[in-house]
Amino acid sequence: MVTLDQTPDLAAVRTEPRTIKPTTSYRIFTVANVIILILVGVVTLYPFLNLTARAFSSQAAIAAGQVFVWPVGFNLTTLETVVQQERFWVNYGNTVVYTFVATVISMILTTTFAYVLSKHHLRGRSVLVGLALFTMFFAGGLIPNYLLISELGFKNTLWAVVVPQAINVFNLLVMKSFFENFPAELEEAAAIDGLSTYGIFLRVVLPLSKAIIATMILFYAVAFWNSWFPAFLYMDDPDLYPVSVFLRNIIAGASGTGEGLGGDAVQIGSNVKAVTTILTVLPIVCLYPFIQKHFVSGVMLGSVKG
Repeated sequence: MVTLDQTPDLAAVRTEPRTIKPTTSYRIFTVANVIILILVGVVTLYPFLNLTARAFSSQAAIAAGQVFVWPVGFNLTTLETVVQQERFWVNYGNTVVYTFVATVISMILTTTFAYVLSKHHLRGRSVLVGLALFTMFFAGGLIPNYLLISELGFKNTLWAVVVPQAINVFNLLVMKSFFENFPAELEEAAAIDGLSTYGIFLRVVLPLSKAIIATMILFYAVAFWNSWFPAFLYMDDPDLYPVSVFLRNIIAGASGTGEGLGGDAVQIGSNVKAVTTILTVLPIVCLYPFIQKHFVSGVMLGSVKG
């Protein structure tokens, strides 16, 4: 029989921390994983470094294949030739305006449409989803689209760039999935407090959806910033072109005789693609760090259905 005097003093019992020692297979996996990720990072980063090096290298070094990740025969000939043209800055401003307006319109349409599609009690919801999916796989074709834009009077206006690409169906489905996982209790509580459907959407749902909204803003902004074909197709006035069309024309000119680019046509033709790519990518590279913290969480929240 155990008496009170015989019971062990629990306070005196030492509890040594226990650590789980990784197994040999786990260590091998960790080392292999680190090596693979480093190689993937190098493979991803090298083309960008090489492009930057070529943008500031001499024509002779580029032709001799001496340029890898550091400029050889440093020069700014092509960069100066491009940025000194007045139309470059006009088209750059056009790109900023087009991207901003198009992104705002796309976000308004995508968020509202996705929120509506996320409500399973909505009558005709399956028809709306079917229409959206249909446009994802089937398009009207180049000639019908051109005729439609012309008949609407959108030629030589920013609406020719904005309206046809206002809703990306993939982004719509991602946001729809996110809103479907949104806690219904929050919306019910807001409704009890007297908020209307619009009030719930604007004052409850959107403020709690910053991650997915930031992700969609990045998707749309990158797409509109890099878009050049709609403007090339629907605009006749060079002063209305986005900068991507301007740079495309420079590349096309440099691929030929280099006429229209001023002096040093040989140097310009050798690295004009690198310079124009850097000028196009730089604003998005500067924007990404401010949105990156929301990027992964936003995509995951919108892609997993509970």
